[in-house]
Amino acid sequence: MKQLVLIPLLALTLTGCVTYRTNSDGITRARFGEAVRVDGPQVTPLKLLEDSRCPEGVQCIWAGQVRISAILTLGSRVKNVEMTQGEPIPVADGTLELVEVMPRRQANVTLYPDDYRFGFRFSGGL
Repeated sequence: MKQLVLIPLLALTLTGCVTYRTNSDGITRARFGEAVRVDGPQVTPLKLLEDSRCPEGVQCIWAGQVRISAILTLGSRVKNVEMTQGEPIPVADGTLELVEVMPRRQANVTLYPDDYRFGFRFSGGL
């Protein structure tokens, strides 16, 4: 009898593959490997390619940038994309932008992949 109760519970747990985490600010946030729907497109951040942001409290000549690789899903179309923070990419009838990277860089603090959260915004569409 216990097995009959656990099977539906396990099925409910496994069905949540795509997350909707859009706050009132219009930004949808995700971590590595987490698929999120940003209005129409679905984005899954995969890998950090570059995090050259200037740490807080440090004076830098260049502010730096964050680049990630991600999977972009539009209906049945799936493609790998490279996204740079602050640079929108054309998607369907609008643009998708990596608008936020958390946490902020700090001097002498190592960030690990599990620490990162990425904020995306879709502009345009119907």
